[in-house]
Amino acid sequence: MSSQNTKVAQPYASAFIDMARSSFPLSSVISDLNNIDTSLTESSDLRKVINNPLVSSIAKKEILKSVFAETIDRTTVNFLLVLCDRGRINCLKSIVKIALEIAYKKASIDVAYVVASTEMSSSQQEALITKLKEMTKTKEIRLNIKVDASLIGGFTVQLGSKVIDTSLKGQLKELSSYLGAS
Repeated sequence: MSSQNTKVAQPYASAFIDMARSSFPLSSVISDLNNIDTSLTESSDLRKVINNPLVSSIAKKEILKSVFAETIDRTTVNFLLVLCDRGRINCLKSIVKIALEIAYKKASIDVAYVVASTEMSSSQQEALITKLKEMTKTKEIRLNIKVDASLIGGFTVQLGSKVIDTSLKGQLKELSSYLGAS
């Protein structure tokens, strides 16, 4: 996410959270944002349409209504339509990311960014959440998991400013540093 995109996204994300919290519970706001994020992540066609400057604002609004009308709150759909009107729908991914961060913070939920060498099973995820809760004394933790096969084995976790690296790649790098290799 570019710094220009962040500058544009921040006020929209803050405004959305303030508006949505007055209309429906924070848990619903988080659910709506996660639905949008999942749709953007899983549908390259949706991303292409909302980022295409040749597609009219009216067409984008109709597409967004058809995609989200049944899955998210009407207030959230209206916010997406306002983004179309203002020519900011191309920043939706950034707006959703920042809005989720704000919503999680307001709901006292910590987000752990995990990069794993393979998909993590639900039991592994639960074990990791339990361990992170013990370490941080936090009541609720959400995992944001990405897979990166270059880690060879293990995973890395970033929770706030703390980074835990259990990956084989990280251990090899540490060992080579210890041995003086480059």
